[in-house]
Amino acid sequence: MPIAIYALTIGAFGIGVTEFVLMGLLTQVGTALNVSIPTAGLLISGYAVGVAVGAPVLTVLLSGWSRKKVLLALMVIFTIGNLACALAPSYWFLLAARVVTALAHGTFFGVGSVVATSLVKPDRKASAIAVMFTGLTAANILGVPFGTWLGLELGWRATFWAVTAIGIVALAVIARYVPSDHGTAAASDWRADLRAMMNASVIIGLSVTALGFAGLFTVFTYIAPLLTEVTGFSEAAVSPILLVFGGGLVLGNLAGGKLADRFLQPTVIGTLLALAGVLIVFGLVVHSKILTIVMVALLGAAAFSTVAPLQMWVMQKAKGAGESLASSLNIAAFNGGNALGAWLGGTTVAHGLGFTSLPFVAAGIPAIALVVVLIGKWMSGSQTENAAYKN
Repeated sequence: MPIAIYALTIGAFGIGVTEFVLMGLLTQVGTALNVSIPTAGLLISGYAVGVAVGAPVLTVLLSGWSRKKVLLALMVIFTIGNLACALAPSYWFLLAARVVTALAHGTFFGVGSVVATSLVKPDRKASAIAVMFTGLTAANILGVPFGTWLGLELGWRATFWAVTAIGIVALAVIARYVPSDHGTAAASDWRADLRAMMNASVIIGLSVTALGFAGLFTVFTYIAPLLTEVTGFSEAAVSPILLVFGGGLVLGNLAGGKLADRFLQPTVIGTLLALAGVLIVFGLVVHSKILTIVMVALLGAAAFSTVAPLQMWVMQKAKGAGESLASSLNIAAFNGGNALGAWLGGTTVAHGLGFTSLPFVAAGIPAIALVVVLIGKWMSGSQTENAAYKN
C-alpha cells in the first residue's frame, strides 16, 4: 500500500478515539461539569448528530476543492474541535465543540475512501479502504483504552489534549504524503448528486450498512452487563475481553477488504450471513465463559468484515458525481446503525426479555439486510434483462 494510505489511517485513528473515548469518561465529565450521567451521555449523541449533518453538507460544500485540500481542512476542523473540548468551560460549550468536531468525521472517511481507492490498482481498492479503516479499529483496541486511562489518571481534559496532538500529527503526515494531483473535482451540482443518491443500488447499500451495524450494536452497546450478569465474568475481565473483540475487528476488516477485491457482491452476502450466524451461536453459548470469549472475537471479525465491501458497494453504484457524497453518507449510515442498535437493545431489555435475548434479536437485523441485498440483486437482474430485451 502507498504510504499516503497509512497517512489517512492516522487520521482515522484520531477520529475513532474522539468518537468512542467519552463512553468511559462520562462519570468524570458529568461530575466536573455538574450534570447527570444521562445528560453527559448527550455528548455522544451530539457527536452522532454532527456526523449525520456534516457528512452530506461538507461533502457538497467542499466538492470544488482538491481532495487533499478537503482532507487537510477536515483535520483542521477536527484538531480545533478537540482543542475546544479540552478548554471547554461548561457543559454546553463542550457539547457544541463535540458537534463541531464530528462535522469532519463522515466526510473524512468518505473522501478518504475515494482518495485511497485512487492510489491503488483496481483489484486492490477494497483492501485500500480496509487499511484506512484499520485506524478506526486500532482506535478501539489501543486508543480508547489508553485515552480512558489517561482521563481517569490526569482528568478528562488530558484525553482531549492527547487527541488534539494526534490531529496535529495527522495533519502533518497527510500534508506530506497524500499526493496533490489526485482527485481534484469540479464544483458540486447538488441536483446531480441527488440523482446519484436516488440510484436504487446506492439506497440499498446505505440501508444494508445501517442494518448491519444495528445488528452489532444491539448487542455490543450492552456487552458489559451481558458478560457480567449473564456469562458471569467479573468487571475486571470486561476490558481484556474487549481487547479480544478489537483483535477480531482488525482481522475481519482486512479479510473483508481482500475478499471484496475479488468477489464484491458475494462478500457482502457472505459477511451478512456470517454476522447473523455468529450472533445466533453467541446467544446459544452465552453461559459458557470460554465459548463466549471465542464468540466475542468472531463478532468483531464478522461485523467489521462488512465495512470495506459495503463502502465499495456504494462507491461503485454512485460513480462520478455522487461518489464522494455516497461514500460520506455511508459513514453516516454506520452511525445511524449504531444509534438504531443501541435503541433496539435498550427497548428489548426494557420490555423484560433480558440480556440473553439480545444476540437473537440482533441476528434478525443482518438477516433483514441480507433480504434487502437479494431484492437489490433481483432488481438489478431484472433491469439488465429489460435493457437487453429493448436492445
